[in-house]
Amino acid sequence: MVVLKTSRELAAMRDAGRISARALKLAGEAVEPGVSTWEIDRIVRRYIEGQGAVPTFLGYGGFPASACISVNNVVIHGIPRKDQKLRAGDIVSVDVGATYEGFVGDNAWTFPCGDVSSEAKALMDATRESLFEGIWAAQAGNRIGDIGSAVQRYVEARGYSVVRDFVGHGVGAKMHEDPSVPNYGTPGRGVRLLPGMTIAIEPMINAGGHTVRTLPDGWTVVTTDGKLSAHFEHSIAITKDGPVILTLPD
Repeated sequence: MVVLKTSRELAAMRDAGRISARALKLAGEAVEPGVSTWEIDRIVRRYIEGQGAVPTFLGYGGFPASACISVNNVVIHGIPRKDQKLRAGDIVSVDVGATYEGFVGDNAWTFPCGDVSSEAKALMDATRESLFEGIWAAQAGNRIGDIGSAVQRYVEARGYSVVRDFVGHGVGAKMHEDPSVPNYGTPGRGVRLLPGMTIAIEPMINAGGHTVRTLPDGWTVVTTDGKLSAHFEHSIAITKDGPVILTLPD
């Protein structure tokens, strides 16, 4: 069931989104060669809890950290580790959620670690831009398929693949609400977008094929062919005046 948010609830979601976005920004600033993914997770948790919020991911389904940190061919759900030190040339996807006053802000970004290859930069650029293509398609009266189609058309035109096994989602009092928001689809199909809906749009785009697999830890999702993957995400609200990004640091 899709839950439409009131203006008061949207204001609370903007507060949660701001905390999550600032935590993500701090995580990105910490991405440097020699830094462990565990250290970045500690920075995220310290900031979120310092704001009186709760790290949404911590303990969610048994997840052991406050951020998902996914490096290179890891698509999503990378578990931070003390022994995983970043190296120059890595691309590092950080996914952060913060729960504040009963609402969730959920966002992700892929950061370069030092100088990265032209291939990695092109993938990150295309994935980031596809996110904004999807957001622009999230107009009241459009349908979920319009969002996925916008993302899919943009990245496939550049030779990349859309992950099918994992999708975006509604967000609000829970991190995962209806509706599902695939990054592929057919224009004019799916749930109609109404003012008050809040969704997380999160393209997960691979440099190679679209297939992925989950490692034995039950969380870490990697590309089947070992090629790079990038991940960008914003939580947004559908309004009569157009989509509004809720996960902005300022």
